[in-house]
Amino acid sequence: MNILDLGMASVAAITVICYLAALAVKQTPLANKWLPTVCGALGGVLGFFAPGLMSGYPADDPFTAVAVGIVSGLAATGLHQAAKQLSDSKMD
Repeated sequence: MNILDLGMASVAAITVICYLAALAVKQTPLANKWLPTVCGALGGVLGFFAPGLMSGYPADDPFTAVAVGIVSGLAATGLHQAAKQLSDSKMD
């Protein structure tokens, strides 16, 4: 299997990359309110280049590829918030 034949896993890869980028941005003076914007923008850029780099990417045209990337990037902030909410909830 070729490492570039990721298919739908490439969408998860974009989410992970955006999550790691958000963790890096949190270490800078940039306000946390900008993290979803950073993740969405980075996801869009990665999504634009993904069809050329990875076979099986779920989008063929640039517009859809960018949209998939943005959603994948924003999923990183959603996953982080879900994990945070679950860890903050008190169990009886």
